[in-house]
Amino acid sequence: MDKEPITLIGLENLKEELIFLKEKKRPEIVAAISEARSHGDLKENAEYHAAKEEQSHNEGRIAEINDIIARANVIDVTKINNDGKVIFGSTVNLENLDNGEKITYKIVGKDEADLKKKLIFFQSPLGKGLIGKNKNDLVEIKTPAGIKNFEIKDVKYI
Repeated sequence: MDKEPITLIGLENLKEELIFLKEKKRPEIVAAISEARSHGDLKENAEYHAAKEEQSHNEGRIAEINDIIARANVIDVTKINNDGKVIFGSTVNLENLDNGEKITYKIVGKDEADLKKKLIFFQSPLGKGLIGKNKNDLVEIKTPAGIKNFEIKDVKYI
């Protein structure tokens, strides 16, 4: 059972989701199953089968979150001395040297990665290319879309 790195915020988000699934979603599903059962014959009861399937997905996600929390290696970068090096959990301000675009990413674990929120997985091509680099370094990263060139403008441990 390997430990998985996760940020403090990522762990809190998982705990909140777990509480929601157990305390709100689970009772809603049980009520839906009970309601569908009252409609009679279960063999041809689509509402019953849909509710049972939803229950299965919910319980699977609860088990998954419990597993993630059990394996979590929480890394709180705010307690680490910032020497300008890109590490897990750091927030990196980049300039794309190919088009001049400025962008900020936070390097996180796989269960909290979300490109829309600018949270990138540390094992992704971009994450791998940035980890270990320093502020003001020029970085060439091989992505599925081709080679990208960046300059690391700033590294924050927030």
